Amino acid sequence: MTNLSDIVRAKFPQKKIVIVGDLVADQFLYGTIARVSREAPVFILRHDETETLAGGAANAAVNVASLGGKAVLIGVVGTDADGAALAEKLRASKVDCRHIVSTDKYRTTTKVRVLAGQHYAPRQQVIRIDYENAEKIDEELNRQLKENLFSAVVNADALIISDYNYGVANYELTEIAKQVAKDRKIPLLVDSRFGLKSFRGATTATPNQEEVEQILGADYTEKDCIELCDALDYQSLLITRGNLGMLLIEKNKTPLQLAAVGAKEPVDVTGAGDTVIAAYALGLASGLSFAEAAQTANHAGGIVVMKKGTASVAADELIASLSKVPNAERQAQTAL
Repeated sequence: MTNLSDIVRAKFPQKKIVIVGDLVADQFLYGTIARVSREAPVFILRHDETETLAGGAANAAVNVASLGGKAVLIGVVGTDADGAALAEKLRASKVDCRHIVSTDKYRTTTKVRVLAGQHYAPRQQVIRIDYENAEKIDEELNRQLKENLFSAVVNADALIISDYNYGVANYELTEIAKQVAKDRKIPLLVDSRFGLKSFRGATTATPNQEEVEQILGADYTEKDCIELCDALDYQSLLITRGNLGMLLIEKNKTPLQLAAVGAKEPVDVTGAGDTVIAAYALGLASGLSFAEAAQTANHAGGIVVMKKGTASVAADELIASLSKVPNAERQAQTAL
């Protein structure tokens, strides 16, 4: 019987995970409501501080690193203040940033969440402002990304494609990733916000319930999920379902329901999918079965949704969570 805590402790630090995809600067603007404006019936927010965190593929990389793995990130940022702040955060999080392309042709995609509150009161998000890059990935930029991918995958133990529909996870890079994964016999995992069907032939994917509903409809069944997994030529499909837990679809095996870990009401689900795919990738890279890796990812997801903002999970936190459930490994084994 596999001891998942021991795997996290001993094997995660040995694994190199390459993450390719759309990098996002997640900014949190904190302010205090001072008074009502004379100009309009709106509150005046006095700015206190702005914090820049890693979002999108960058958050997946931060989670790989925080869980002890070697995270190598491929993507694009602009030569702007937001790109610089994101790069600083990534370096501080021990993510290998040598394969990130920085260009003045590209604006760093930035999502600003404004959190407001009165003195000594909890701040709550009142609006989100997205600054999205409008330029397409041109031929020269795509060439650099392909070169960086070939360079980064040397000695890689798993590949993650993190697609937020901003253009990095395009057809050419995806085909290269699939071929590399096949040649090296390593898992290729996909997290795609809008285009899961475009990533046929990967090893596995981690769509959330909403993304599956966009494909199969709100009343989808386990049978529908099995057929989707077959149609996409995946070995497995791990569907995250919020406080309903997870559903693992694996070829030629009975679907496995994983109950949600921790509190039923999350504090913040921002970036939780990035945490899940990071833990899932490290698990598969460490030789865990799909069921065991899903169990590990389920615990990581349960931890991160209890944190505010775009957060990550440390290896010690994951080990502690797994250790609290003595039957965690046995539950995973029931699917085998």
